[in-house]
Amino acid sequence: MPATHEVFNQPAPLVDVNLFAGNQPLQAALAFNAPALDTAHLHALGQQVGSADMQNHARLANVFTPQLKSHSRFGHRIDQVEFHPSYHALMTAATAAGLHGTPWAQTRRDAGPPQGAAAPSGGSEPHEVGSVGAHTLRAAGFMLFTELEPSMLCPISMTYAVTPALKDNPAIYQDWAPQLTSRAYDPALKLWKDKAGVTMGMGMTEKQGGSDVRANTTQAVPDGSDGWGQRFSVTGHKWFFSAPMCDAFLILAQTPAGLSCLFLPRVLPDGSLNQLHIQRLKDKLGNKANASSEVEFTGATAWLVGEEGRGVPQILAMGTLTRLDCALGTSGLMRHALSIALHHTAQRSAFGKKLIDQPLMKNVLADLALESEAATALSLRLARSFDRSGDAHEQAMQRLLTPVAKFWICKRGSHFAQEAMECLGGNGYVEEGGEGIMARIYREMPVNSIWEGAGNIMALDLLRALRKADAGAALAHELAPAQGMHPALDHLAASLPNRVELMATEMEARRLAQDVALAVQAALLAQTAPAAVFSAFCDSRLAGHWGHSFGSLGAGVDFDAIIARAMPT
Repeated sequence: MPATHEVFNQPAPLVDVNLFAGNQPLQAALAFNAPALDTAHLHALGQQVGSADMQNHARLANVFTPQLKSHSRFGHRIDQVEFHPSYHALMTAATAAGLHGTPWAQTRRDAGPPQGAAAPSGGSEPHEVGSVGAHTLRAAGFMLFTELEPSMLCPISMTYAVTPALKDNPAIYQDWAPQLTSRAYDPALKLWKDKAGVTMGMGMTEKQGGSDVRANTTQAVPDGSDGWGQRFSVTGHKWFFSAPMCDAFLILAQTPAGLSCLFLPRVLPDGSLNQLHIQRLKDKLGNKANASSEVEFTGATAWLVGEEGRGVPQILAMGTLTRLDCALGTSGLMRHALSIALHHTAQRSAFGKKLIDQPLMKNVLADLALESEAATALSLRLARSFDRSGDAHEQAMQRLLTPVAKFWICKRGSHFAQEAMECLGGNGYVEEGGEGIMARIYREMPVNSIWEGAGNIMALDLLRALRKADAGAALAHELAPAQGMHPALDHLAASLPNRVELMATEMEARRLAQDVALAVQAALLAQTAPAAVFSAFCDSRLAGHWGHSFGSLGAGVDFDAIIARAMPT
């Protein structure tokens, strides 16, 4: 065919770059929250997840979605989910990077992945686990991995979150802890003690109740006891059962004493399959690589975890950490959407200039950069609280910031992704090539806002946290380092402790969650970001010099400085 045109003015994809080395806001947040942390592991991980190979794995895992195989070709019930090899490559990389259970490891030193587990490309430096900074380090790694938008981090997150709840059955925890903290990934459906590593999930919601888990009808009948404690036979269903190929789950079911938390493995100690039947996989808006399912229990065997009848607070120990991961995941997606937008506009020309030099585009990009850095700062601050859980102030901030960060950051995600996609024009809407990830990011954003408690649930959790006597004082202490640095922040900070103490109505809970988030983000930026970032954030988000969409910053903002800080390379 004759040539009809020459391809030019098309940007090169953002691949084969170190996503950690180019992320100044993440580095600043780490330096603030864990100044002694060795970041060599993150440099290696940043190089790995920025590679074209890993980005291709993420694409393939989402294109070739999980397939349910309920029966064998001979008619036997097998209840297995088949994944594309790229899904397994991503899971191998995530577990090798320690994004699941490693912060809970009992050993003080981890010399790297166990035999058979792949290390991040370029090698990974050993680092402390179970020590101060382990949760912060893991949080930063989780954010970096999320930039791939691989849609498979749900079982990684749940495996990380399970430990605090599972420890209340010491016998099970003792048996399972080595595999839960191992850096090996083993997808085989077999007995836990025959595997190099395991993953865990949870099942709470039922079709009639959703977030109202106290409406659950699944029944658990006492069935004796053994070395793992009190045993139950479970009959019922779960309407949303994510990652059904995990090795075990914490579920909620009604026992004679009320709603209780139970440990339900896929393979029983005698090697037989448990009576957990996968009915179908959910067809979701995004999150395509992750298998989410509906399941039924037909006399499945499970063991009590914690106190019978106290299942909700028991399993919420797991929910607190998965909510942290929702904030981390959205922050990572924001960062990559921003990076792609910056990378694209720095190369593509329109109306006689590079897009990034056009005044209106500059305003949009700088505004997105402010939002992304603020989300990173708040997410890492929350992660720090899990490293210092013995400190009273950190305990108070953990209770306060978990629902606040989950609510505000995740609520901003979808709007952020849409605006970043618009920076690419039609190319952003097309799911092809390196920039095709932008459409995937857009579809993924709502999931972190909905899962693990949607906005209203988070606002109600904030009210519960505020009933603690130290909430107002803890918040005032958190905001104190930024006192006198911006009048709008001073005004908001002065009003919040009183609002916290007087909060008595649900009607205002979402507004309060927003204001607490913005105040804490501003205080963090005062301590971690350049003056241009801090002042623009306060002027826009707190002083009202801002419109209803991204790209409405005031003319006095130092746009060039903000954009230069955010550039990914």
